[in-house]
Amino acid sequence: MKDQIDIQFVSDIMCPWCVVGLENLKAALIQLDDKIDAKITFQPFELNPDMPQEGQDFDEHIQQKYGISKEQSDQNRQVIKERGQAVDFIFSFKPESRMWNSFDAHRLLHWAEHEEKQAELKLALFKAHFTHGQNISNHDVLASVAAAVDLDPKAAKGVLEKGQFTDDVRQKEAFWQKNGITSVPTIIVNNKYAISGAQPSETFKQALEDIMNKENVESI
Repeated sequence: MKDQIDIQFVSDIMCPWCVVGLENLKAALIQLDDKIDAKITFQPFELNPDMPQEGQDFDEHIQQKYGISKEQSDQNRQVIKERGQAVDFIFSFKPESRMWNSFDAHRLLHWAEHEEKQAELKLALFKAHFTHGQNISNHDVLASVAAAVDLDPKAAKGVLEKGQFTDDVRQKEAFWQKNGITSVPTIIVNNKYAISGAQPSETFKQALEDIMNKENVESI
């Protein structure tokens, strides 16, 4: 019998390392498929909650936020591209690339969980932002991305325009911050164990095995 585990994947659509971490986690779970049956739920976290709706130039944002030079920013992007290639994800950074406010995308992800399409929408949002350079704060764009994963675009637009799930997402964000999460990705296993960062798949695999061994010992 497989061990049942609950995984809360705390992340932001604006976070490239969340893409890498998610793909490596999925690779680890594939390796553990004969031992573990995992349920992944995506939890909201905003790296830039005060980001205006018009967004900000990517280079400008990174340099201001982290106090680094353009050369250092370019080097970081190259590293991210290479890590993306390793997990078959395309990061397409361009001179016009921008950072966007991700709150409405998190509201849509909250809705998609009830529609059992959250995982598909999460990946589609990552691709919309990082691969295709779309404005994922725009409601038309979000509805289009929802449609691409077989969600009802009219229903998606309704969720966005009516402000649905605003309180739910705010409460979840506050919960994770209150519980000490300050960076993403952070993976919470069985509401007890935290794995931080975009770890390699082997690291995730070992961590999950260690957790399940501990859980099984405690249940005896």
